[in-house]
Amino acid sequence: CLPANQERLADGKLSTVQFHPSAQVVLTAGRDRSLSLFQVDGIRNPKIQSIYLESFPIYKARFSADGEQVIATGTHHKIFHVYDMMGGSIIPVHQVRGMEEKFVRNFEVSPDGSFMLLTGTSGYLHLLSMKTKELISTLKVNGRTTASAFTSDGSKIYSYSKEGEVFIWDVRSRKCLHKFEDEGSLEGKCIAVSKNNQYVACGSVSGVVNLYTTDVCLKEGHPKPVKAIMNLVTSATSVTFNPTTEILAVASNEADEAVKLV
Repeated sequence: CLPANQERLADGKLSTVQFHPSAQVVLTAGRDRSLSLFQVDGIRNPKIQSIYLESFPIYKARFSADGEQVIATGTHHKIFHVYDMMGGSIIPVHQVRGMEEKFVRNFEVSPDGSFMLLTGTSGYLHLLSMKTKELISTLKVNGRTTASAFTSDGSKIYSYSKEGEVFIWDVRSRKCLHKFEDEGSLEGKCIAVSKNNQYVACGSVSGVVNLYTTDVCLKEGHPKPVKAIMNLVTSATSVTFNPTTEILAVASNEADEAVKLV
């Protein structure tokens, strides 16, 4: 296949590559302060447009669940940007009332389109309304949160801490339902929940990715993984299930071609 972004290769490291939820479009964003959209036809992959955010190297960008917005956070910024694809406007969100954070970097968008979850410092997680970008609630875990994932119905959040603990939250009541320890984790790095809600995958700094069944995670404090994936030798920085829960992709951004499909 041709490179998806061949009509505009980034000048710096790409931090995001994401397919649009319903169209044959791919989004790329990165440290060169630009955000680009490409039509993926496999023949030419024409560029739809590029947006430049001045002095704003992009840490992460994501489509909203309906695919009408793109949210982008910076590497060292308090503000984040919302790109309205229908109106073609870029809206900076300067200050979220009630949220005291020096930087806004890592975030997740709920699959049902209702919420945005911002990872704060000192174990704070901020739940924002996707519609208004206003703070709804703040959750607090012991330790520091490194990664979070919504379940596919948007009812629960799994937060993975640097200390190797996973906290399971009920989104509606904002209560912590349960917590468990990821077996052998020296430091939590990434987490994913499968679309059919059957499995949870936790990737740690050692490169080991543990696969659990969600039933066991909700009941036990020290669950046994169904499988421990040991293929990566550097830190596991990305885990994701395919839509039908048949394949798990594990990857490390610390080595070339460190991608495994299980």
